[in-house]
Amino acid sequence: MSSVKRIVFFLLGTVSAVVLMFGYHTSTSGPEAAAPPVGGPVSGSVGSAPTPTPTAGAGSGSGGDGGDDSSAATPTPAASPSPSASSTSPAPSASSKSTTSTVTGDVAQTQWGPVQVKLTLQAGKITDVSVVQYPNGNHRDAEINDYALPVLIDETVQAQSAQIDMVSGATVTSDGYIRSLQSALDQAK
Repeated sequence: MSSVKRIVFFLLGTVSAVVLMFGYHTSTSGPEAAAPPVGGPVSGSVGSAPTPTPTAGAGSGSGGDGGDDSSAATPTPAASPSPSASSTSPAPSASSKSTTSTVTGDVAQTQWGPVQVKLTLQAGKITDVSVVQYPNGNHRDAEINDYALPVLIDETVQAQSAQIDMVSGATVTSDGYIRSLQSALDQAK
């Protein structure tokens, strides 16, 4: 009789595991999964980090905590002011030996959302990086990118190329970042 009990417990455990797996809501479920990021661009030089700012009325869409979070505020990173970042490039003068230019890379579509990078170059050297678009559809996306984007920006400024390491735990965003970065570098040539 003990072998019958083992079989029954095994089947019940398997059924429970399958039900739990299909009942889990990820950041790809819900209406906000396909929505573009609502926050401003993330930019920074070495040592800067995005600053989250609350936005009223936006829910996370994941439903992961089981509570009604339709009235909760979702943090969205705001642009960090950077003295070297500019939306327009100054016109080169005859007396200036180095010119500053900005180049925006192509949008890299990832499973969590689009990623787009904008570079500021001075005399062919990367002086600043802004992440114009990035996944931030829910609290977890914002948490991951608040950590990962400053690391990717620092590595880009240090490496002066797209040959940088991915950030563990943010491999999808890192991959999109590197693809958009390479696109921007190709346009800058």
